[in-house]
Amino acid sequence: MSAASRPTSKDVARAAGVSQAAVSLVLGGKWPGRVSAATAERVREAARSLGYRPNLAARDLRTGRTRTALLVVPALTNEFFARVHAGAASVAAAHGFGVLLYPSLEGTGPATDPFASAPAALDGVLASSMAAQALSGIGAGALPLVMLDSDPATGPGTATVNLAIADGMRQAAGHLLGLGHRDLVHLAADVDSWTFEVRAAALAASVAAVPGARLRTRRCALGVAEAQAAVTALLTAPGERPTALVCDDDLLAAGACKAARRLGVRVPGELSVTGFDDLTLATAIEPELTTVTLPAEEFGARGMAALLTAVDGGTPADEELPVTLTVRGSTGPAPART
Repeated sequence: MSAASRPTSKDVARAAGVSQAAVSLVLGGKWPGRVSAATAERVREAARSLGYRPNLAARDLRTGRTRTALLVVPALTNEFFARVHAGAASVAAAHGFGVLLYPSLEGTGPATDPFASAPAALDGVLASSMAAQALSGIGAGALPLVMLDSDPATGPGTATVNLAIADGMRQAAGHLLGLGHRDLVHLAADVDSWTFEVRAAALAASVAAVPGARLRTRRCALGVAEAQAAVTALLTAPGERPTALVCDDDLLAAGACKAARRLGVRVPGELSVTGFDDLTLATAIEPELTTVTLPAEEFGARGMAALLTAVDGGTPADEELPVTLTVRGSTGPAPART
């Protein structure tokens, strides 16, 4: 082999004292049960010392693979999905895959196919249920599909990877109820999505289980300005104000806190507020936000790992990742009422 030439699998085989077939098995991850662990390590060491890199283009031509996955998410105006992408892309890169990021331009509506033929251009799809309608527009039905935050019983995918959303909402409700709050309002995202249905059901059940507690619901679009307007109307309406707001998202919680501050309503002295996601925004506002912390990067990573298993012909198991309530300054004891 000349100094300028690129090492080949034949060179690796010669250095390791094995056949090219053995090199292919080891570097393709298909050696267990076919060659010994010692031989596999010898092949990997030979490849490292020679600086050998597989010719992915040639391999893809033989296997029909493009080594490309599509990530379908709502428009990336929300930091949460940027973190999901980071986790998914990290796992994909470690396996020699690229990730095409495909935000649904309208947030949750249908999208047009960006490919002449998605099945020919992709190996699989990882999609958020919040952008599920986009799937019908990209012709992804023939591809391995893993859904994020989707109903495991009815989701269209090979597998679902979820966050323990219901448990997160129960933690938030339990925290507020434990502080003595009995008049709560759910500031609910006006988005038709399974994840928000789960939050609403878990919150309603938690409040219903406590004698004397009541829950009202106000829906608004998923944005700070929209939440501010909704909460301003709520706090200036006739009758008793609620003592706690349970928000579906940190953006809604930020809008709620802004409305309270402009009306002179003290948070948390007169009104406690909780969020969901634990975005950077949660610690940028004052008081800092009590919120449900979601492991967004791990969520994306586990979703991509499940998809790669499906692409390789395996059957990934459904997963649910735990979440935690992070208590900060926006919640406190319920104010006394006369």
